[in-house]
Amino acid sequence: MILKKKWWIPALVALGLVLVFVLVRHAKTEAGNENPEGSVPIAAVVKAERRNITSGLDIASEFLPFQEIDVYAKESGYIKELHIDWGTHVRKGQLLAVLEIPELQEQLQGDQAAVTRSEQDLERAHEELARAQSAYSVAHVTYKRMADVQKTRPELISQEDIDVAQGKDLEASASVSAAKDSVAAAEAALASAKASLAKDNALYGYSRMTAPFDGVVTKMYAYTGALLPAGTSSNIGESALCRLSQNDVLRLVIPVPEHYAGDIHMGQEISVKVSALKKSFTGKVIRYSDQIDLSTRTMHTEVQVPNPNYEIIPGMYADIQLPLHTDANALTLPVQAVLTRGNGVGTVTIVNSSNHIEMRKVTIGIQTANEVEILSGVQENEMAIFGEQDQYKPGMLVKPQLTQPAQME
Repeated sequence: MILKKKWWIPALVALGLVLVFVLVRHAKTEAGNENPEGSVPIAAVVKAERRNITSGLDIASEFLPFQEIDVYAKESGYIKELHIDWGTHVRKGQLLAVLEIPELQEQLQGDQAAVTRSEQDLERAHEELARAQSAYSVAHVTYKRMADVQKTRPELISQEDIDVAQGKDLEASASVSAAKDSVAAAEAALASAKASLAKDNALYGYSRMTAPFDGVVTKMYAYTGALLPAGTSSNIGESALCRLSQNDVLRLVIPVPEHYAGDIHMGQEISVKVSALKKSFTGKVIRYSDQIDLSTRTMHTEVQVPNPNYEIIPGMYADIQLPLHTDANALTLPVQAVLTRGNGVGTVTIVNSSNHIEMRKVTIGIQTANEVEILSGVQENEMAIFGEQDQYKPGMLVKPQLTQPAQME
């Protein structure tokens, strides 16, 4: 029985010794250096470097056609020929449709007849003028001769004959004046008839509807056989043939906040990213209102983007990166190395020359998607912790390893 009670005692003693050894080793580790030799953690760091840094404004906007109109008929008529449909690309002056306008065709025939009649009336007036001038010449010569004879040989011609010749001379002169008035009236009538013909011809020319600029037909309102009312009628909203958009150049309208309005310049190049196409394009500031909208405190600004291959479709969204201010040779750190606190201040975790951690308060300047300008608190070529910084404490020993941060687009 005594042997049975004592066999487990050595096992219990051995277990106690093991526990004591583990506790003592743990206590020594806790009491020693936080980073004992051989267990120094590797820390990803970046260097503070000087480079040009540009602040920008990222705004989303929607592409708009450079110009867009509904094409109306000048004169009411039926569509006789149609040369376009949805998506048709047209050139300036290209024929879109031909209208049939019966009333105007009849009016043109009447105008032509009036011109012909006026031409004939003018011709008769000229003939009458020539006859009157001829009669006047004879009467005038006869009167002058008789008057001359009476002066030299008064006994050969009586006064009565002289008076009759003078009367015929005056009558012939009056006939010439009347004929000239008739010619002037006939010329005025012909000019009026030709003006009416030209006017109706011009109106009839509108039966051929042409494109006012290069563009794309983005909507059709009517087809062959449909009646198009004149574009001046009260139902103008329902009388268009089609909608035409100029898409080889597009607009982006940007509401620039008041704070940045002074940084906008005419001709300024803008980076435009189109997510739907996974491509970036270059646009230019072509106009701005130069006035702040009091309701939104923004300034209307337009960016023009060339689209010669019609890659961009109006209505697509674009991310606009508007450069505002540039500092040359500025001291910068990646955004992942700076904890911003607002009001232009932040914190940077520095690895000093002895590879120990220091916490620095810094003054911040321009901030971009990738970099932060450091105005004070850090020197050039000093190393800062990149990424998560909460795991590092002041005085902690680390092994720095330079890393190259990825750039955001």
